[in-house]
Amino acid sequence: MNFARLFKHLLAPPWLAAHRFNARLVAEIGAAVELAEAGQRGELRFVVEGPLPWADLRRGRTARQRAADLFARLGVWDTAENSGVLIYVQLVDRQVEILADRGIAAKVAQAEWDAICRSMEAAFRMGDYRAGALAAIARAGQLLAEHFPVDGENPNELPDRPLLL
Repeated sequence: MNFARLFKHLLAPPWLAAHRFNARLVAEIGAAVELAEAGQRGELRFVVEGPLPWADLRRGRTARQRAADLFARLGVWDTAENSGVLIYVQLVDRQVEILADRGIAAKVAQAEWDAICRSMEAAFRMGDYRAGALAAIARAGQLLAEHFPVDGENPNELPDRPLLL
């Protein structure tokens, strides 16, 4: 067990996500997700989490493992074309993970998503949560538009509003 990590999470306030991503920024992110989804058939889900739950800390779960749990729990995998993408921000660990459903993973290399993650992390380190989040959503929308362009109906299968945990 990594005690330094454990203490960082236990000492982080439960309102950390809402502090870094205020109501105005949440609305902007929701609008950016809606705009990004308009030009393609993929579905984006944006999740920000402050401290991890005790059970995850006790088991030493990584940000990637937590993102995978949320990917399943939030039904990101349950889109008609297997075209869901989760953008997960773990504030205490200062990590971003992007998980793509199998329909997208077959067409977009993980290295593309990782580059977006590193770019977000760099912006967040400078305290620019707005620019980091909005640029990541725009880039994800571009990648999805290349591989999943709109060709008829384009139902909105996942909420556009970010989830703060």
